[in-house]
Amino acid sequence: MCHDIGVESVERPAEWLRGLLDLCVLAVIEQGPTYGYKISTALTTAGLGEIKGGTLYPLLSRAERDGLVDTHWEAGDGGPGRKFYTLTSQGQQRLAELRTAWENFREDVNRVVEGHPRIEIEEES
Repeated sequence: MCHDIGVESVERPAEWLRGLLDLCVLAVIEQGPTYGYKISTALTTAGLGEIKGGTLYPLLSRAERDGLVDTHWEAGDGGPGRKFYTLTSQGQQRLAELRTAWENFREDVNRVVEGHPRIEIEEES
């Protein structure tokens, strides 16, 4: 739920994260081989909120299917094995593309939100 404008703690709409989750997940995996729970924890720690398995694991499966990540299994510490994810060269390329697209979009949104340049609204005849 979003709070009224003017309240210091305004929550971000969930749609914002959904649109950027691929970028964020690939950026976490870029830091080195990692597994799902650790990816989720990194995103939560970064302030993006809790990413549930029902959201994260389908995204990771698509990334694997699309050749963006390689996977391997390692034995868990006294528990079940863990599936580790590593970026492929194709994944690194996709991450670079998404970063560029994000930067361009962020700049466009900032211009509109900050009112620079002023957007003229033409009246219909």
